[in-house]
Amino acid sequence: MKAPKKIAPEDYILAALSPKERFEAAFNLAREAFKDSSLTLDDIEAAVKKVRKRAYAERQRKNPSGR
Repeated sequence: MKAPKKIAPEDYILAALSPKERFEAAFNLAREAFKDSSLTLDDIEAAVKKVRKRAYAERQRKNPSGR
């Protein structure tokens, strides 16, 4: 008999939330993490574009057909 898979409590808590509640929780977490930061909205948008560009490039290398 297989041992039961260990589940992290954080994963379970997020899974129990509705999508709207998860979205709000993510914003609250980000607000707390960056409350003493001097980042501007432009800095954050540039970082998001950079991460998305890298993720898109990785997907294209893994599957050249785009599917």
